[in-house]
Amino acid sequence: MKAFEISDDVYWVGVVDWDVRDFHGYKTPYGTSYNAYVVRDRKTAIIDTVYYRFSEEYLSRIGDVTPFENVDYVIVNHIEYDHSSALPYLMERVDAEILCTQRAKNVIEKVYSDKWDITVVKTGDELSLGTRTLRFIEAPLVHWPDTMFTYLVEDEILFPNDAFGQHIASSVRYSDELTGIDVFDEAGKYYANIVMVYSPQVRKVLEVLESQIDGIRMIAPSHGMIWRKDIEKIIQLYRDWSGGVAEKKVVIVYDTMWGNTEKMVRNVSAGLEAEGIEYGIYRLKESDWSFIMKEIMLSRGLIVGTPTLNREVYPSVSGFLTYMKGLKPIGKIASAIGSYGWSGEAVRKVEEILKEAGMEVVESNLRFRYTPSEEELEKCEEFGRRFAEKIKES
Repeated sequence: MKAFEISDDVYWVGVVDWDVRDFHGYKTPYGTSYNAYVVRDRKTAIIDTVYYRFSEEYLSRIGDVTPFENVDYVIVNHIEYDHSSALPYLMERVDAEILCTQRAKNVIEKVYSDKWDITVVKTGDELSLGTRTLRFIEAPLVHWPDTMFTYLVEDEILFPNDAFGQHIASSVRYSDELTGIDVFDEAGKYYANIVMVYSPQVRKVLEVLESQIDGIRMIAPSHGMIWRKDIEKIIQLYRDWSGGVAEKKVVIVYDTMWGNTEKMVRNVSAGLEAEGIEYGIYRLKESDWSFIMKEIMLSRGLIVGTPTLNREVYPSVSGFLTYMKGLKPIGKIASAIGSYGWSGEAVRKVEEILKEAGMEVVESNLRFRYTPSEEELEKCEEFGRRFAEKIKES
């Protein structure tokens, strides 16, 4: 795969990682890419680097579009290793000034080198390349404290690093060329698992963007596909996701030891169905947590089913709740159900975790001992009906 021109004298020089299937806990069945870019003018700038394992491929693509001695600037939008660990290999080849935020500078000097020429930039600062201008926009905690966006003013291209990305490996570069994969679905999964915890910061940065740029013709993120169409659609989705906009449907996550919690789940879902509420059921031991998080983000309601094991929440349920709590879903109505044999503490413990995650817990403490009776299963269906009413009212 060669360097790819996305605008006049603006090139994609990234790499495609076809094989990665786990990205710090996030399942990536379609692989990913580490996107980087070159802007050629009277001065030449490189925007971002890649994961160090692909350094030679990255450097080869840069060499295809510009001699290394012509590189004047290296823009570091974000210092997480998948976007910065090839920086030392690049800096061995170029005599260039690095531009980044103060927090990025601190990390670069600690992790890589304190001998490089580094200039700190802030929101609104600009760099002239000759006939073109780069404008910088700080984006702290979207999704690391050091993050910034770079905007190519004359071409109206936004380079937002991890924002607006997706984990997709592909031989095509544009979202509208992609077939067989729903790019918006993958963008939602990416937001839910990478960005959602920083939704308040996302909303702030979206507001800053409106004041700092005149228009966006293209969004060139650092993972996945480049957006040249549907620009307003993906931006509006980020507004919706960061604002907690969700459909009136329910996600049920659970695990089961001897099938008793599963019986409860099935009967609760029957109550939801009877009231016309859409739902999805996911057994945590068998399901992709990354996909579930996307579904939770898009749904108003969450029901968690767990057995009690050794007076604790069942391990797979506990692990998922830890993962979910860290991502801080917004505006959810939630409850917990479960079966037990001896003491039955798990349901109450799950409810506390849901509250700590900022969710509104309703229909509290539905739990039954051993195999639920027909009467108890009817209570599960009644529970589902009442929960459905809460969703309708929300």
